Amino acid sequence: MRFLHRRDAGRTLGEHLADQREELGPDPVVLGLPRGGVPVAEEVARILGCPLDVIVVRKIGVPGQPELAAGAVGEDGARVINHDVLRATGTTPEDLAVVEATARDELAHRVARFRRARTRESLAGRSAIIIDDGVATGATARTACQVARAHGAQQVVLAVPVAPIDWESRFGAAADLLVSLSTPEGFWAVGHWYDDFSPVTDDEVVACLERSAHPSRISGGAPVTDLVAVGRDEEVAIDAAGATVRGHLRIPVDALGMVVFVHGSGSSRHSPRNRYVAEVLHEAGLGTLVFDLLTPAEERQRANVFDIVLLERRLSAVIAWLRHDLGDRDLPIGLFGASTGAAAALVVAARPANRISAVVSRGGRPDLAEHDLSKVTTPTLFIVGGHDLAVAEMNRTAQQQVRGPSEMVVIPGASHLFEEPGTLGKAADSARQWFLDHLATPALTARSHPAPR
Repeated sequence: MRFLHRRDAGRTLGEHLADQREELGPDPVVLGLPRGGVPVAEEVARILGCPLDVIVVRKIGVPGQPELAAGAVGEDGARVINHDVLRATGTTPEDLAVVEATARDELAHRVARFRRARTRESLAGRSAIIIDDGVATGATARTACQVARAHGAQQVVLAVPVAPIDWESRFGAAADLLVSLSTPEGFWAVGHWYDDFSPVTDDEVVACLERSAHPSRISGGAPVTDLVAVGRDEEVAIDAAGATVRGHLRIPVDALGMVVFVHGSGSSRHSPRNRYVAEVLHEAGLGTLVFDLLTPAEERQRANVFDIVLLERRLSAVIAWLRHDLGDRDLPIGLFGASTGAAAALVVAARPANRISAVVSRGGRPDLAEHDLSKVTTPTLFIVGGHDLAVAEMNRTAQQQVRGPSEMVVIPGASHLFEEPGTLGKAADSARQWFLDHLATPALTARSHPAPR
């Protein structure tokens, strides 16, 4: 599993933890490990509805062997000492006091930078959910678990997006619950599993803490007067024609329209690509529903991925659910389809009763919509990768068959999954503009002020 950036990893991790909420312990606090773990932790805290804090720790190195940990110190006098290491190295109490004083000075400086006037969340009798952007050796994360315990945490959970396959063996009893979304065999390094692993600054850490402390600010760092205010942001269970599927619904307060994502083979509501595009649409004032097109049992039967009749019925039922959920807010609805999901989106758009206002197909298989293509009058944008030659030809043929307004955008250098740097961003920009042009009225479009990416 790869992640677009730390926030993408945090959202996926947060939703995973939300599914096992009962295991997370009493009155949880989400603790980010500075610096890289804090943006991940901010998203987890938002999804779980828990307070966010940082857990600042400093290793106490053995005198003359600073890479060897004799213990660690945390805020408010928290102290963990490895007496076996002290005995093995012959470290005296006097020697330990010197290196511990240095560690506490460094700790104080870091706390002052990160917390400023903000007090530490008490962990006494609570569950500490420690978050980092990944685990390599695990030394810092293990130390943080020990310090959280010293602060009185009743339960300690360590959760990360990615870790080596043998990572659990490194922690022993340091944590009560270990969670990793991905444990690849060829681990290499944490940053290898992120498209964007830019360094996190001290100011960014402070901004994350400030946003969590002030509900008037939302993810991204700007006040809600500068960005789109979120009215709803929640996991939903949808009864779709007898099958229950799960999704993530996000609706801005003044939404210009809604976009329903229809994924293709091997994807899900956790798809980093769909989540990235959804984020671009949110910034433009559009609501999104990203959902699992098939149930887990249905996914195990490969043929269902290509059963366009099944997918069309499922999508139609989800759209009906969404309209009922919106109630009096009769927002225009668009469909963003990928691969076989794009075929289902086109078939649904061909049915006037579904009232679809716009369709975008990214790397789609519109050929699977067959005879329904000639019934599509909905404005349709076909986005394909410049290196995805066979699919590009299918989309050209489909564009000639649809009866409504249509365009085709070829993203240079992109393959079928748009994994090449910058290509997914270009595809997302094209989709955003198409939806704004066809879902929103001119007045509403002007209000959204979509910024160039």
